[in-house]
Amino acid sequence: MYAVVKRRVYTLLDPVEIDSPWEKWFDGIVVALIFANTLAVILETVESLSRQYRAFFSGFELFSVLFFTFEYLLRLWSITHHPKYRHPITGRLHWMLSFGALLDLCAILPFYLPLLFAFDLRFIRMLRLARLLRFFKLGRYIRAARVIRTVFSEKKEELTLSLLITFCLIVVASCVMYFVEHDAQPDKFSSRPETMWWSVATLTTVGYGDMYPVTALGKTITAVISILGIGNLCVT
Repeated sequence: MYAVVKRRVYTLLDPVEIDSPWEKWFDGIVVALIFANTLAVILETVESLSRQYRAFFSGFELFSVLFFTFEYLLRLWSITHHPKYRHPITGRLHWMLSFGALLDLCAILPFYLPLLFAFDLRFIRMLRLARLLRFFKLGRYIRAARVIRTVFSEKKEELTLSLLITFCLIVVASCVMYFVEHDAQPDKFSSRPETMWWSVATLTTVGYGDMYPVTALGKTITAVISILGIGNLCVT
């Protein structure tokens, strides 16, 4: 009986295929709760709403934390049904160090840490931002997110190469532009790290306009970097 219950809980939380109505209902509830949490994190920054519905936001946060804590504990208990985590101790420890389990844990820890330790108010506010990690739990419940995760897994070499090329372009462009424009605009292009902001804005073709070249050579380099940014985006 114990093994049957554990298997059913494991299947409910980590279904290979959603077959039963229970699995559909559970996935639907979790997805709705994750979206509601994300919306609450956004809306509570509106001062008028935060003051008027402070009790609601606090109550909803408490309910969400208890729900996701219970979900985490159920996963920890039932994970030994998986052949990879069969051992009751080392198997659970192995699962707790997996990416998905760490994500689940980080999504609920911000609620408990201030209760256990005394933190600075600014640090507590930063911790509360970690609640947005719950949004990434959607990858476990939405089929489209699983497809995206598979694509990222299969194309990780190409994506890594693209990110590396982009990073190299940002570094090289900022160093060259600093050398060209620093003397003409020492207040704008004051350092290479400061010039990296210009590199990012130019490579992404955003062009905010707060930093721009005034020399002829700087304008030419900007044109080349902009074209390279478009080309890199197309290749990606």
